[in-house]
Amino acid sequence: MIPTLTTDRLRLRGWQVEDFPAFCALKTNAELQAFVGGALSEIAAWDEFCAKAGQWMIRGFGVFLVADKATDKAVGFAGLWYPQDLDEPELCWSLFPGNEGKGFATEAAVEARRWANLEIGLGPLVSFVHPDNHASCAVAERLGAKRVDDGTAELRGQPRYVYRHPLMTG
Repeated sequence: MIPTLTTDRLRLRGWQVEDFPAFCALKTNAELQAFVGGALSEIAAWDEFCAKAGQWMIRGFGVFLVADKATDKAVGFAGLWYPQDLDEPELCWSLFPGNEGKGFATEAAVEARRWANLEIGLGPLVSFVHPDNHASCAVAERLGAKRVDDGTAELRGQPRYVYRHPLMTG
């Protein structure tokens, strides 16, 4: 069961088939996917969409769909990504086209981190951000995360900054 979390403006909830068009618009856009391996086909986007929902069943936690609280319109996703090739879950976030610059990524990531730290006992969490993804670097820094070192790591063949988030307590 995927919990529903709320912030002032957002609802972090489970995935619904109606959310796929917004997800697909992000995942099939070469410019928006430049820092995460490139654009996907619509079929590959569907497979990733299903994987986001399915991780909850396998791990007991995962990535939330982020929706506007007033309208339930899908605006992005945030939560815990934990594929088999990572040593620990990553706090991740991404916004669907047209939702950038409104503070949604930071707001959603703060709530996902709070839930991970305080409700399921995970953390401190890590985020892997492409060095050229200045918007996501700024989100990580607004969250209080610190770069682990001045170099870069590699994730799936691409360079990444490693950000470590502070542990939220009581």
